Amino acid sequence: MTAPLSFDAPLVLGAQIEARAQHPELADKTLLIDARRTWTWRHFRDESVRTAHFLRSRLEPTGDARPGSVGMILENHFELLSLYAGCGYAGYTLFGINTGLRGETLAGVINASGVRLLVVDQRFESEVERVASQLKNVAPENVLVLRTSDSAVAGHDYEAALTTEAGASGADLDAPSVDVTPETNLMVIYTSGTTGLPKGINNSHFKLLAIGMAISGRLELERETVGYACMPLFHSNAMFLGFQPAFQVGGSLAMRERFSASQFVPDVTAHGVTYWNYVGEPVHYILGALERAYGGDEARILAEVAGHPDNALRYALGNGAAPPDIDRFIRWLGLEDMFELYGSTEAAISTFRRKTDPRGSVGVVDDEAVRILREDGAECPPAEVDADGKITNYGEAVGEICRVAPETGLFQGYFDNPEANQSKYRDGVYHSGDLGHIRIVDDKRYLYFDGRTDDWIRKDGENFSAAQVARLLMEHPDVTLAAAYGAPCAVSDELVMAALKLRPGAEFDPAAFHAWCSEQVEHGGMDRKWFPDFIRLVDEFTFTQTQKILVRNLKKDHFHRERLAEEPLFWRQRGFDAYRPFSIEDFQGLRESFERAERGDLLDR
Repeated sequence: MTAPLSFDAPLVLGAQIEARAQHPELADKTLLIDARRTWTWRHFRDESVRTAHFLRSRLEPTGDARPGSVGMILENHFELLSLYAGCGYAGYTLFGINTGLRGETLAGVINASGVRLLVVDQRFESEVERVASQLKNVAPENVLVLRTSDSAVAGHDYEAALTTEAGASGADLDAPSVDVTPETNLMVIYTSGTTGLPKGINNSHFKLLAIGMAISGRLELERETVGYACMPLFHSNAMFLGFQPAFQVGGSLAMRERFSASQFVPDVTAHGVTYWNYVGEPVHYILGALERAYGGDEARILAEVAGHPDNALRYALGNGAAPPDIDRFIRWLGLEDMFELYGSTEAAISTFRRKTDPRGSVGVVDDEAVRILREDGAECPPAEVDADGKITNYGEAVGEICRVAPETGLFQGYFDNPEANQSKYRDGVYHSGDLGHIRIVDDKRYLYFDGRTDDWIRKDGENFSAAQVARLLMEHPDVTLAAAYGAPCAVSDELVMAALKLRPGAEFDPAAFHAWCSEQVEHGGMDRKWFPDFIRLVDEFTFTQTQKILVRNLKKDHFHRERLAEEPLFWRQRGFDAYRPFSIEDFQGLRESFERAERGDLLDR
């Protein structure tokens, strides 16, 4: 084990990069790795500084009316990180826009961000072109396309502009002289609120660097560390848990443009990966890919994967994996530990589970200010469990995960959204919007995550607005009213379910509705994660006194075929090209998968 390096530099990204790039043991060490190329720490510094000079040449002078705001719609490329660091050097703010956004939602986020320069992955160039006429703040010449294929870009070439205006790649330029403080807003990362457009969360230089310090310390990472970024770096999971910890210790980061279950093990062994950040379902997909590749022969998997001479993987960390998947992943990949976390981009509340913690928990609650609260603000009692481990007081024990304190921890507010700030932190209480319960084991408070509130859906590690999904489904000509909500999932967070009321005389066509949703994903405003997994048809909804659809009852019954014996239910799975009727036999088969995942209780609550 090498001694940790020490860097005497201010807690701003540019200064921290300079300290590492000038360090004799790091300057020529590899920082970034992918299948085609590598960048050393020195080269990363030079590309970041070149990017900073280019951004300043395009955006200065800046001020309240002319913000130093830069947007990106990029998959995982080296240039994403040099753009991030370039904004750090320039004192600008980078807005990480989800690559799955389409149509009016995409245009709305770009406009709300106020970005004046946008760097777009060539893969998404056509999507931006479709909304170009709706963009209010980005001049056409400031929409720049990163070439990521062999074909020429149709618009303005990002690399060509960099070379022309800031010098060729590899140029050793002085860092711009800019006053940047630890409090300067470095990156806005989007999550989804309960209504309207996705909300941007402010992340200062200090917050991002501090998270890297905390995670690298927990994992006891060394400079030989190699992280693996296949989760999107525009999202907090990969930036907080992937890049920043490796950066902190002077390690390396292997990258793949997007997640591939079949390429996970080859990448891990080829690049000497030592830790990986995840969200729930990819863990399951990797296990499935290994099971198929080895015909379910665990002895071969242990010998050829866990025992592979080039397998250096020690840790995985993230959220949303089922306990049986955690067990198998640790065993099949030969891990020392797998840390199931609870937290969010806001970073006001976080826990860190070790494998010795109670099964199914997301770790010990060390912060005494973290409480489980009922809707009336009263604190929920700890969960009581029977001999089988089932909660006997579920209704009383489960509530919203909150933090009762005069400050909000690392949460620095939402970008340009005072109403959201007031909703999130009110009367001295930070509201996570998550449901959970506490179990006390050996005098320690362990947190268990119980899903989202009725207004939000969490799938594949991302939260999004159920109202947005419902509004989009009501664009279908046969749908007069819709409600969307999260339904139990045997693998990870939640599935997407929608209840639909059709116009009089309309009949539900499972194939046509599936095709319509597919069209919305490809050319409309639907993110792929929003595609409903289950459809329930209703003659009429039940409403609250304020004339809102009572979602709670829909969510409680979800696709429970025994409770909804006569209700028209339809579902889709991977490989389906149409919705199919959901039968009692289908439900029983699903129940078996839930039981295998030790999640059977989710179906019957």
